[in-house]
Amino acid sequence: MAGKKENPELVELIRELKMKSKEHKAPIWRDIAERLERPLRVWPEVNVSRLERYANDGETIIVPGKVLGSGVLTKKVTVAAWKFSRSAREKIEKAGGRVISIRELMDENPRGTNVRIMG
Repeated sequence: MAGKKENPELVELIRELKMKSKEHKAPIWRDIAERLERPLRVWPEVNVSRLERYANDGETIIVPGKVLGSGVLTKKVTVAAWKFSRSAREKIEKAGGRVISIRELMDENPRGTNVRIMG
């Protein structure tokens, strides 16, 4: 059973990402699916300070892991991730950004254009 994902929500998301990738010829969704299939211990944890440092104002960022609240964010960015800490969610929204799920981003932007993967 080693390596098999147990969370039904995650398993379904990975399946949807792969389907969307084929359907829209968007390799970004397959990439995210493959990253989410990896063991949880190697999933990225991205602090808002990294978003501040590397993201541009108005950009859409996807984190195939968790966004944490350490640091300050002044840029208005849209961030999609598997999970957000409460403080990360508050800081992104306070800066005028949006916090959305990976599924919401996939629905809003089926081709995955102008999305930066971080982590």
